[in-house]
Amino acid sequence: MLAEIKGLNEECGVFGIWGHPDSAQITYYGLHSLQHRGQEGAGIVTTDGKTMDCEKGLGLITDVFNKGQLGEMSGKAAIGHVRYATAGGGGFENVQPLMFRSQNGGLALAHNGNLVNANHLKHQLESQGSIFQTTSDTEVLAHLIKRSGHFSLKDKVKNALSMLKGAYAFLILTETEMMVALDPNSLRPLSLGLLGDAYVVASETCAFDIVGADYLREVQPGELIIINDEGMTSERFTMSSNRTICSMEYIYFSRPDSNIDGINVHTARKNLGKRLAQEAAVEADVVTGVPDSSISAAIGYAEASGIPYELGLIKNRYVGRTFIQPSQSLREQGVKMKLSAVRGVVEGKRVVMVDDSIVRGTTSRRIVQMLKEAGATEVHVRISSPPIAHPCFYGIDTSTHEELIASSHSPEEIRELIGADSIAFISPEGLLEGIGRPYEGETRGQCMACFTGRYPTEIYADTVLPHEKEAKSGTR
Repeated sequence: MLAEIKGLNEECGVFGIWGHPDSAQITYYGLHSLQHRGQEGAGIVTTDGKTMDCEKGLGLITDVFNKGQLGEMSGKAAIGHVRYATAGGGGFENVQPLMFRSQNGGLALAHNGNLVNANHLKHQLESQGSIFQTTSDTEVLAHLIKRSGHFSLKDKVKNALSMLKGAYAFLILTETEMMVALDPNSLRPLSLGLLGDAYVVASETCAFDIVGADYLREVQPGELIIINDEGMTSERFTMSSNRTICSMEYIYFSRPDSNIDGINVHTARKNLGKRLAQEAAVEADVVTGVPDSSISAAIGYAEASGIPYELGLIKNRYVGRTFIQPSQSLREQGVKMKLSAVRGVVEGKRVVMVDDSIVRGTTSRRIVQMLKEAGATEVHVRISSPPIAHPCFYGIDTSTHEELIASSHSPEEIRELIGADSIAFISPEGLLEGIGRPYEGETRGQCMACFTGRYPTEIYADTVLPHEKEAKSGTR
């Protein structure tokens, strides 16, 4: 589905490299391949071993680096970030990597995820004299590192990380080393690769393909990797870990050509479509998917059902993102601008419309209407995820319970609201089977919180309350 329209957005993507003379340029290309993870801002920090340089700005990576800045950035290492503003809001001051300078040298941070105890920690740090320069939860880590006593940087980082709760994939760059850290639940994806003798880290493996790096392995939950001129070492900052990867990475967020924890995203989505066809068969003439993230599932549904797959919906790739506005009326107009139904494919046909998820229901209602206006006699909606009935606090911009249509409506009520002839969601068991993690009475390595309400970490009251306040004021 269209992320900027339906209000389901991943927070960001990170990329880092150590040991390459063209580190800034390679990071630029790596971030370009991760642009789908965030379009609000982008930045790169480099080091030559003695000094650090930072360039960042609002907009797409091509907008930020469009005046020859890359040619002026030199160094053997770099970290980069593309951002979608959720926690902390937008604004230049929140664009990452965040850069800090002190008498002991520079420190740059790039973060993918969301800290559920950020507000709690901020109150503590401010009471001890800290002054925050941004509203981003990422800055919390810098203050914790600074206040972790007279230890080595590695020990300071380990101590600071042990105080964080939630989802975080961190890249930390100084003049002399790069550190990589993943939360104990590995809620966000993070992989390690090699480009010649240079180490590369990225949110998704598709970035390795773009820059020509070879995949080495996944960063492990609770792992701290230290990379410098002497090589790479790995340590644990906690022994309490339990891999629970965000299920929406497979369903929606990651690129189809990425692999997460050894599972190809396209294959997982196609298998979800196959499983959906087994669970919710219907008589129809054509299957179509909502571009782009639902195409793989639609192909799987068509294969398993024997109903031909057709290109019944076309995405207009040249509508600027600035056109899409948050109000419902303009969101519906945005759907019309972004998508078109192919009358020659759907006219006079019973259509199975496969989509990855339903959040508010606004977009689904407009697409169903669009297909029927193009002549479809029936529209049967099939969703390759269970109903999203609970908000996410780990870096995905899902809304409060009040804004999630599945939180207060049954599938039949949703069907009626969106105007479909039938609707079906994949079961939680089918989701796990389709991804490739057989269901055995537990989630088997997947976070299912937005479907089940069972969160893998403690959720702090001051994390939940701002969401509720924003929903009531209409600001989210």
